[in-house]
Amino acid sequence: MMKRKGAKKIMWMIVAIIAVIVVGIIVFFNVPYSKTKTAFNQVVTEHISNSKAVNDVFTLDDVKELPHPVRKYFEYSGYIGTPKMSYMKAAFKKVDFIMSPDKPALKIDYTQYNFVREPIRFAYIDTTMYGIPFEGFDSYTDGDGSMKGVLAKVITLFNQRGEEMNKACLVTFLSESLIMPNAVLQPYITWEAVDDTHAKATISYNDLLASGIFTFNENGELLSFTTEDRSVISADGAIQQVRWSVEFKDYKMIGEIKQPTHLQAVWTYDHGDLIYFDSNCFTVEYDSN
Repeated sequence: MMKRKGAKKIMWMIVAIIAVIVVGIIVFFNVPYSKTKTAFNQVVTEHISNSKAVNDVFTLDDVKELPHPVRKYFEYSGYIGTPKMSYMKAAFKKVDFIMSPDKPALKIDYTQYNFVREPIRFAYIDTTMYGIPFEGFDSYTDGDGSMKGVLAKVITLFNQRGEEMNKACLVTFLSESLIMPNAVLQPYITWEAVDDTHAKATISYNDLLASGIFTFNENGELLSFTTEDRSVISADGAIQQVRWSVEFKDYKMIGEIKQPTHLQAVWTYDHGDLIYFDSNCFTVEYDSN
């Protein structure tokens, strides 16, 4: 009898310890503090404080040397006469995001900042995997790119760096340049005319080059950006050369500017297209707002 009571007491102690651990984990997951998000906010705040406001507006003279469809885009979107920006914030909510072709889509919130004076970009991903918090921190500054994934706020699943990552970040910045069009006028981006609805852009920074083709419709809407200069870099570091494109859709008037409100990022594999980033709910803000 005494042995049974002792065994039962030990069993209840183990249950109590497990319960305390589970409650502790739940509380930890729900505490708002995040080292990754804090690092993102700190680096963004630092770069915003170092950004010099541009006391100027876009003019037709600014864009006169650009290829015809790019000039038309500036006019169609309504940027002519509006203030030039020194940085951009884009916020995407409830994005359908696929980390790799063999994994199901996640719903993520994605916040990014791009800066004009130099091609600098930071992005923060917030989601959960099987109920466990997952965060991502993409960074491109001083020509160095990185992609970091953190599970449960403390476990680094991957932290990709290197030449391919630098180039991937650089060409990503280029793909978004027309959404922050003061970047288009900077010396690190050069343009080549193709035809009335296509223009080639090349970005050069820290001895690294990346190019792509922007496609427009006859009215001047930006439809897509396509490049061969970005590789798929998986979490385990494997690299695969795949055509990459970004599609811009559903233009709406937001303030003075006509902007796309639906964005898709696509890998074109031999077996078909994979839309791995699909957002029809995003907003763009500039420092001049």
